[in-house]
Amino acid sequence: MLMKRLLNTDSKSAGRSGLAAGVALAAVLVATAVPVAVAQAQPTKGKYKGSIEEAEIEIVKERVNQLPEATRNFNKIKLPAPPKVERKMAYTFPDFRLPADRLTPSVKVLTIRAEEPAPLTGNFVKAAIGNYGTFYGRGYFHSTRNTDHAYGLDLRHISSIQGPVDGKNSRMSETSAHLMGELYRGTAAFGANLDLGRERYNFYGYEKAANGGPAITPESADIKQVFTRVGVKAYAHNRDPAQQLQYDASLGYRYWADNFAASENDVWLNAKVGYALGETSRVTVAADASFISDKDQAAVTLAQPNPAALSRTRTFVQATPAYEFLSKRIAFSLGATLGYSSDTATSVSKTVVYPAVRLGYTVEPEKFMVYAGLGGSMQRVTRYDLSTENPWLNRGLNVADTHRGPTIYAGFTSTPARGLEFNVKATYARDRNLYFYLNNPVDPTKFDLVYDQNATGVLNIHGEVLYNAAEKFRLGTRLDYNKYALKNLPQPFHRPEFQGSVFGTYNVFDKLMVGVEGYFMAASYGISYRPAATVGAARVADFYRATDPLVDLNLRADYRITPKISIFVMGNNLLNRQYQRFYGYPVKGINVLGGATYTF
Repeated sequence: MLMKRLLNTDSKSAGRSGLAAGVALAAVLVATAVPVAVAQAQPTKGKYKGSIEEAEIEIVKERVNQLPEATRNFNKIKLPAPPKVERKMAYTFPDFRLPADRLTPSVKVLTIRAEEPAPLTGNFVKAAIGNYGTFYGRGYFHSTRNTDHAYGLDLRHISSIQGPVDGKNSRMSETSAHLMGELYRGTAAFGANLDLGRERYNFYGYEKAANGGPAITPESADIKQVFTRVGVKAYAHNRDPAQQLQYDASLGYRYWADNFAASENDVWLNAKVGYALGETSRVTVAADASFISDKDQAAVTLAQPNPAALSRTRTFVQATPAYEFLSKRIAFSLGATLGYSSDTATSVSKTVVYPAVRLGYTVEPEKFMVYAGLGGSMQRVTRYDLSTENPWLNRGLNVADTHRGPTIYAGFTSTPARGLEFNVKATYARDRNLYFYLNNPVDPTKFDLVYDQNATGVLNIHGEVLYNAAEKFRLGTRLDYNKYALKNLPQPFHRPEFQGSVFGTYNVFDKLMVGVEGYFMAASYGISYRPAATVGAARVADFYRATDPLVDLNLRADYRITPKISIFVMGNNLLNRQYQRFYGYPVKGINVLGGATYTF
């Protein structure tokens, strides 16, 4: 039976492999005969003699191994293995903010991004139109994947010729260009970026800000604000984490100017160097420096109708040397942050020294990690960044760097199940030079920076959740609770206590992708003024006014017609809530955008 089964396994090759089959059969018979002979030579002690029972050997040639579909996350809450972690705790509380114009061209949230992966071709163009006279265009041109170099150009434009208040008086436009290039040499990468931008907004907050609005509606050209941005950056870093010496350094220049002859020139440096002392320890130094020269004009008043330009220089230097110990379960860092800032918005010292201590413990590798620390740092504040957060700033701003510290924090990261991730953190800090936005009493359509003369206690509780099911369904949320303990200011102007965002995407089938995005924000405070007795005089504060809570719902759908052509539609602010992120500035109601994408 055995011989018959072996010879009939593959009839097509029997003629060609007869000799091989004979040799194989002889080997099998010899191998079975040897143990039988040995067994017969030994005393049996009453045991039965061994025998070869009939058996069939079946060789199956056509078999397919199937693996279950795996979950793939493009942008996860990161949980690196403790021995390889290179952590630099950023003592920041990034503010939740919406764009000045709520018509955004992509579904995304603040920290957990829902961006589409870049196509392998590296090139695409998009164009769309919508209500409010809106046009959106984007061109993305990038080299294909290459181990030697990379380069690309990203062009974006969005504009609306009308807005929520008096048509063209609330128009806006944003145009930007980003050019990049990188070279890879061994374990090193060298690169450079060039960023150009122009933004146009109008000070259309006059209706509610002036309690009933002006007697004559202003012309669009008279309330125009324009920002010009230029940024240049060169950098180098080590791409091999196994190298004993790790480095990441950047040198750059940023230029900013507005429509009121204000300008800012910023030369900055950022560097981090790490040197491994052994398998589990190393020393690191992180350093930042910024040298700003800016020019501005004070706001026009009756007492000073033609103010002279004000110029000043601002110096910022900060360094954090530290010793780091990394084992299988414990990550420990001990260091100090030393900094200097020449700003004098309040009576804070120009120099700071903060501890930099962090302890992390991995309860279960790649599943659950807890951490806590004590630290602090200075944070550079620039007109370049402030104008991206609030485009309706006043002249003559007193911009100052924030001193954040001492700071204590604790949190955990967890992946309890495949595709599910958590990140929770609680932080308490004592801040000085923490800015708030308050509308100006002479011209309430513009906002000043105001500071509490004493330290401000800030409690932040932050949470993130992300669920990703095998690239078919993604759902994420971010929640932030901030509590400000003020001494002199009556309210934390335009800094809401609660803010949150949620997003989800669902791949219905290979050609259709749908997405949802929502923003939530508690009420924040501005100030209401009684009309001035004379033109140009300061108004008298009436009462502190809270804006309505912010609720914003957005939907998106993309349909791929061919591998190269797809169409999309986006609906923003579908609940038609004309909320005010900044007092006096309602946003657009329902706005819809539809267009097409061509990939090549």
